[in-house]
Amino acid sequence: MRYFIILLTSLFLLTGLNAKETKPLIFSMEIKGEINAASFKKLSDGIRDAKDRNAEYFLLHLNTYGGAVDAADSMRTALLNIKMHTAVFIDNQAVSAGALISIACDSIYMRQGGTIGAATVVNQTGEPMPDKYQSFMRAMMRSTAEVKGRDPHIAEAMVDPTIIVEGVIDSTKVLSFTSSEAIANGYCEGVSENLEDAAAMFTGTENFIIEKQKLTFISKILLFFMTPVIQGILLMLIIGGLYFELQSPGIGFPSVAAIIAAVLYFSPLYLEGLAQNWEIVVFVLGILLILAEIFILPGFGIAGISGIILLITGLSFAMIDNTLFYDGVNFDFIVLIKPLSIVLLSIFLSSVISVYLGGKLLNSNLLPRISLKTTLNYNDGFISYGSSPDNLKGRTAIVRTDMKPSGKIDIDGKWYEATLSVGTAQKDEKVIVVRSEGGRLYCERLIQ
Repeated sequence: MRYFIILLTSLFLLTGLNAKETKPLIFSMEIKGEINAASFKKLSDGIRDAKDRNAEYFLLHLNTYGGAVDAADSMRTALLNIKMHTAVFIDNQAVSAGALISIACDSIYMRQGGTIGAATVVNQTGEPMPDKYQSFMRAMMRSTAEVKGRDPHIAEAMVDPTIIVEGVIDSTKVLSFTSSEAIANGYCEGVSENLEDAAAMFTGTENFIIEKQKLTFISKILLFFMTPVIQGILLMLIIGGLYFELQSPGIGFPSVAAIIAAVLYFSPLYLEGLAQNWEIVVFVLGILLILAEIFILPGFGIAGISGIILLITGLSFAMIDNTLFYDGVNFDFIVLIKPLSIVLLSIFLSSVISVYLGGKLLNSNLLPRISLKTTLNYNDGFISYGSSPDNLKGRTAIVRTDMKPSGKIDIDGKWYEATLSVGTAQKDEKVIVVRSEGGRLYCERLIQ
């Protein structure tokens, strides 16, 4: 009996020791390159996976020169709301948006020779934006530093060159830290040469398990279509498809290409919660207004201009996390700078390329099937410009193609191009010619 009790006691002690020796789980993921919507999605997926695995620690492997402010703010918020210990291993650079993301973590570890800081908001050419935009970034950096117990004045100095922190920076330059400077000023907990060393310092033990993020095939596809370069190409396909379709009305390859590009553009953004229903509706409404201006309303006026504005609005806002538009009660347009620039640049390049390719295709024999080779002979009743006599005024004609408002009419067996002054007319209805101008007849419907 005594030996049995000893055996049970030994088993109990061994079980207790094994429980105490359970290795802590560290979930690790890396973000390298430009900060954008794809980066935010990758981080969100990583945080979800870490929670699913009941990880105690979340370790971000970061190397970036910055990127989109709205994506960085979303990532900052996500890191602040994690209910586990967070750390970042800066593998060389955490500049601009990268600095904001790093400060949002509980602990910061840097590679020897790495840098953190230089968070001034700049435009596409690298020039600093007006103070309105710097104020937005200063507030985010300051509040994030305060939450994590770091000096908020230092965080502001990383944005604003006019801020002087005694003993840290006394010149009018944007603040950046090396690894040793960051440690001295409470913006780094240690220097490490690799992720494993950072994990050991983070957990305080070398006995741990690191599980790295593994992206699913679907996630990789979504991330691919959410990168700025691919989004720009899709935008060019949308605009280019619309341009070529307008040159040859009807549903053809340009229309199909534009529709597919629009689906690929909006779908990943919609699935990730960036694109909202109203943005898609605004985009579609913009397209409809442009088409209405071209095919229904003469000239180019309010409908066309409104359509262009709505189209640009829908495409631009779809790239942005809608929850980031408000800073208290003040509406801030800083998050629109990059997506708006991408949309406008894509539209410009697409227009230039479409016009160039359009001219080349029309004069090329490489694609003979896309050109119309049907001959419209005079003997078949087709009349060219200059052949519409003025004495047709007052004549009654039969509509041969639906007039919405333009179409073809038949007078004494000859077909003419004609336009209704008001309204539309269906095939086989009767109209009366009211005037002739520029080779085209203008008509009005006969009152039955």
